[in-house]
Amino acid sequence: MPMTGVLRPGHAVLRVLDLDESVDFYSRVMGMKETGRDKSGRVYFKCWDERDHNSFVIRKADTAGMDAFGFKVLNQATLYRLESDLKAYGVNTERIPAGEMLETGERVRFQLPTKHTIELYAEKTDVGNGMPYINPEAWHADAEKGIAPIRMDHCLIYGGDIDGNKKLFEDVFGFNLVERVLLEDGETALAYFMTCSTKAHDIAMVRHGEDNKLHHISFLVDSWEKVLRAADLMSMNRVSIDIGPTRHGITRGATIYFFDPSGNRLETFCGGYQTYPDCHPITWTWEDVGRSIFYHDRKLNPAFLSVVT
Repeated sequence: MPMTGVLRPGHAVLRVLDLDESVDFYSRVMGMKETGRDKSGRVYFKCWDERDHNSFVIRKADTAGMDAFGFKVLNQATLYRLESDLKAYGVNTERIPAGEMLETGERVRFQLPTKHTIELYAEKTDVGNGMPYINPEAWHADAEKGIAPIRMDHCLIYGGDIDGNKKLFEDVFGFNLVERVLLEDGETALAYFMTCSTKAHDIAMVRHGEDNKLHHISFLVDSWEKVLRAADLMSMNRVSIDIGPTRHGITRGATIYFFDPSGNRLETFCGGYQTYPDCHPITWTWEDVGRSIFYHDRKLNPAFLSVVT
């Protein structure tokens, strides 16, 4: 599909309780590359195969959770067009100047109906993936350091008005609904999975009593073997594992959920299908919701649904 608007998830900004412990975790266990620190105390990371300067940012705070989730758009003209479209839709926006985040251009910030902060930007410095643009090798040595995800892939957020979120992503940004889960009444959505690309999801959302909550940030690895290797590394480093390795019914991805030292839930996953705008959305009904989330166990884990930051 032609990618002319929102290209992909670009960065997640998370709060952590102990900065040194978190830097060690994300550098050594996750195997992400630290790319800089700014005057406000934020620490920047990228995954080994990402070319942009950063995709994951942490800062010290009293509570864990997510400050913002960013999407990269095609170019500056697209950024300004989408800003105008948001205003016409009735959404208040704020411009953040270039350089406020390291190596990142001007951002347009706004809040979803669920009170999550979303940012759009068009420019971020290309620092490469450690291999040349001419005659590169198949992979870089950083691909073997720690869990070594390929990229920061998507987020799952929790809040009340997920129907308003869905409508905004569809009407303003042209996202497609890929899958949904229905509650017992057969009409109300428990969850939506949406994409701006051909991936099974770039953002997902679950109906919840509190707004502005994070369920997880997800990182892509390139095979089931790498998912199992990630599980081994988590056990070696005494990382708190929530569930997995297992498979989802939704998106068909293979997954492990686990927690960083501050209690933020993360995911490493691989697989999942490709989707296109002419594909019909998949619906999961309440009687099969266990299989939709954990395909092998076919039952819900209550802590998986209720623990958020």
